[in-house]
Amino acid sequence: MTVSLIWRPALLAVLAASLQLAGCGSTPKDELASSTAERLYKDAKEDADSGSYERAIKALERVEGLAAGSVLAQQAQLDLAYLNWKSGERETALTAVERFIKLNPSSPALDYALYLRGVINFNDNMGLLSVLARQDLSERDQRASRDAFQAFKQLVDRFPNSRYSADARLRMDYIVNTLAAYEVHVARYYLNRGAYLAAANRAQQAVVDFQQSPSTEEALHILVQSYDKLELKGLRDAADRVLRTNFPNSKYVAGNSAAGGRAWWRFW
Repeated sequence: MTVSLIWRPALLAVLAASLQLAGCGSTPKDELASSTAERLYKDAKEDADSGSYERAIKALERVEGLAAGSVLAQQAQLDLAYLNWKSGERETALTAVERFIKLNPSSPALDYALYLRGVINFNDNMGLLSVLARQDLSERDQRASRDAFQAFKQLVDRFPNSRYSADARLRMDYIVNTLAAYEVHVARYYLNRGAYLAAANRAQQAVVDFQQSPSTEEALHILVQSYDKLELKGLRDAADRVLRTNFPNSKYVAGNSAAGGRAWWRFW
């Protein structure tokens, strides 16, 4: 699903009805503020549609102030989160969406807010595997991926039939596989540098936390390698049995063509 700014008809219909009901008892000043906010909101929409995010953001900030406490203010808060994210202001976007979720727990747009929170964190960690080789793998922070997963999980659990839930589930699967691959990259990093205990710990973590991930196969192989180097033959043989049982055609298993006839515990 392509993430886009939502000009939600449902919300705006509620807004229109509430403004009509409030019109009977409102003062001229209130009516002026409402009129000004609606006009600014329309201008912000046009600016956003044309790519003028900075102008749209400024207008939406004024809308939020003028229409405080209204559905229109809620809409402005969500739009501010989205446009700040599109403008590269991730922290500002997250602050805005978190504030919306806290202040509007019963909003009809809460599912979108949760989805947007997930997407902001998700995109912050895109391209992970393409840059791992240029980084110290033991230092890369995976908090954004985990935060994205939690936001998507909350959306799926609370709003299973939301229009955003199907895409959230796909992104959750991707995140799990990425986190597993990251753990294996770190384990390999330690193994190649002779830090065998650290390698075993990270590989074990990947096996325990991400059992259904494709990376489990290599994680088990690294466990075999690490335990062999640590001269923990019992653990080495146990890890090898698990590898053979679950991945009988693995390139890491002795006798398979991909293994190339090397010693079963070596990959170099």
